[in-house]
Amino acid sequence: MIFTETKLPGAYVIEIKQLTDDRGFFGRSWCKHEMEEHGLNGNVVQSNTSLSKLKGTLRGMHYQKHPYEETKLIRCTKGAIYDVIIDLRKDSPTYLQWFGIELTEDNYKMLYVPEKFAHGFITLKDNTEVTYLVTEFYTPGSEAGLRYNDPRFNIQWPGEITVITDKDKNHPDFDESLLP
Repeated sequence: MIFTETKLPGAYVIEIKQLTDDRGFFGRSWCKHEMEEHGLNGNVVQSNTSLSKLKGTLRGMHYQKHPYEETKLIRCTKGAIYDVIIDLRKDSPTYLQWFGIELTEDNYKMLYVPEKFAHGFITLKDNTEVTYLVTEFYTPGSEAGLRYNDPRFNIQWPGEITVITDKDKNHPDFDESLLP
């Protein structure tokens, strides 16, 4: 696995190191030891999958409240997404900054999202599937979100949003007092 830290400290783009031959390639998409060698949380407890039928579907910007914060490893296994994270760590030099990257079924890139980050994505193709490895069990009532178009963040989404839930569309403007 190839680890590249993003402009947001602690968040990484991880690529599968491909060992190729006439058949195609083989590569590791998960290794607890390699994660821990890079100081990353390797305690995966769940694997989740989402399927978005239509291009332009936006999911996010989601995070889990204390004490249920989770680390995520995001990979697009079918189709393509523009994946976005926002640093919500009050003591971070990149507090409230965002980072975005295209993850596709063809580029085999993954995004490591630390605790105290909001996460969301927009689909770039129909029938897009995304897999999430997470380090915390789902806990009802611990979810929170930021509005995808909150002017405080000014996220530059790469296309028209055609499908979004009322919940994601109607998050209030950012309020720092709601963060732990």
